Amino acid sequence: MQLAHISIDQLSVSAINMRHSKRAPDISDILPSVRARGVLVPLLIRPNGTPDSFEIVAGRRRYFAAKTVADERGEAEPLPCAIMEEGDDADALEASLIENIARLDPDEVSQWETFTRLIKEGRGIADIAATFGLTDPQVKRILALGDLLPKIREAYRREEIDTETVRHLTMASKAQQKDWLALYADPDQHAPRGWQLKQWLFGGQSISTKVALFPIEDYPGLIVSDLFGEDSYFADADLFWQKQNEAIAAKRSAYLEAGWPEVEVLEPGQYFHSWDYEKTPKKKGGKVIVTVSQRGEVECHEGYLSRKEARRVRAEGEFGEQAEPRAKPSRPELSGPMQNYVDLHRHAAVRTALLDHPGAALRLMVAHAVVGSSLWTVRPEPQRAANETVAASIAACKAGAAFAEKQREVLTLLGCVDEDGPVAGGNCDDFALACVFARLLALPHDDVLRVLALVMAETLCAGSAIVEALGNHLGLDMRGHWQADDAFFELLRDRQVATEILADVGGRLVADGNSSQKLKTQKKIIRDFLCGENGRQKVDGWLPRWMAFPVSSYTDRGGLRTADQWAKVQTLFVSE
Repeated sequence: MQLAHISIDQLSVSAINMRHSKRAPDISDILPSVRARGVLVPLLIRPNGTPDSFEIVAGRRRYFAAKTVADERGEAEPLPCAIMEEGDDADALEASLIENIARLDPDEVSQWETFTRLIKEGRGIADIAATFGLTDPQVKRILALGDLLPKIREAYRREEIDTETVRHLTMASKAQQKDWLALYADPDQHAPRGWQLKQWLFGGQSISTKVALFPIEDYPGLIVSDLFGEDSYFADADLFWQKQNEAIAAKRSAYLEAGWPEVEVLEPGQYFHSWDYEKTPKKKGGKVIVTVSQRGEVECHEGYLSRKEARRVRAEGEFGEQAEPRAKPSRPELSGPMQNYVDLHRHAAVRTALLDHPGAALRLMVAHAVVGSSLWTVRPEPQRAANETVAASIAACKAGAAFAEKQREVLTLLGCVDEDGPVAGGNCDDFALACVFARLLALPHDDVLRVLALVMAETLCAGSAIVEALGNHLGLDMRGHWQADDAFFELLRDRQVATEILADVGGRLVADGNSSQKLKTQKKIIRDFLCGENGRQKVDGWLPRWMAFPVSSYTDRGGLRTADQWAKVQTLFVSE
């Protein structure tokens, strides 16, 4: 008998299985367990005569339960299987497997404690797997829980967090695990789970190592693997795109050297619609279309022309005007060292000439900020909200709506009429960089400055000293951009601060008279003043001191980050 993890699409139910029928079995009793823990007891299978295909002798219900979970999640995990060999007795094998599994502790955290003790006693992973009828990956999965902080393991033991969440947490550093636990323990915060946790860990972009065109060993950054050791991800998305774009450029060069007349690399995220093209052989001018998804996947579609190009080629063929096919070059015209020599001399001349053309330099800088390059990386501020309340408030604010409108105007200037979202944050594609530069050269100076201002605004780091410096330099009046909303009052939880705010809006006598009231009552009085209700005189244009430029605090307790940021740079902006 051999234990292994087998892909679910390689399995089918054997006709000799005593429960075999066309009708799916009732799996309602085991489905919750499979959803939470996966399949623990290996299926008993045997080769069915087709390469890489097996039939299930025992474990039909586990198989159907796993298929149901795979359909729900859109992805299927390989199943633990015991592969029968000639002469094996199925009943004996199944009984042995079930008996071994029964020896396991009831939860995976207890299993980890047991397995860790066995490892310390000198047992190997293969030995433990054989003892308990598990596969090596299953044992590694259980041992991997040991890398999690104790509080996370206990939460998993109590089933307060699910398998998908704990699986993603195994990819987190100890610092990230502590940050996640802080969110988890705070009732006013939202600890991300499931796929949202993966986005949180990778800063919004998780790229699988499966999509890399380049050898994984050439990637100098960190690669993290999940609990099951089956999926791994690039920790640095920018570094991935740098290596991936280099590999795409090399692939394009290889196609051209192979005699393809043209290789067109589409913009990232742009789809290849086969109905817009006609299949055309290389010798008749067919080219290669390369698509790149936002997740980094690369597909090469060989031998295509657009409908318009294909019609032109057919017309030229009918009238005998078809150009002779390109002769495949026997070798490049320039050797590698000569190409390097030419590149460096041309670079030296161009960058010197650029110093005398600041208008072109400005446009080129903006193009780099929009698209990026191997030497220039710009990321938009993600505006990560601490919880759903903050996120809803930001989404509904006046400033956000006004910014989105300006964003759409700049996208239109750049020719991106049908697009939405940030302008900055491209993936360093050289062709896209040249396209944006050409577009900017055609725009008047004022429009270029509009694009520049928008890109700078998108990439302004929230909570930084530069935000304080810029707000004070511009003399920004926040009253035109903010007013107290439900989120503000929900997040106001300090009674001393609420008393001082009450003094702001109602005067010191009102504040002192209500200083002993509950926080809820104080907030109600503040709302009455701001709305002019319940006999209170309405206060227009009120701002909390934290919102104003310059910022100030209500107490002497400290800990106001924006005030600390402004204090560090304030003296640099004092007019003489």
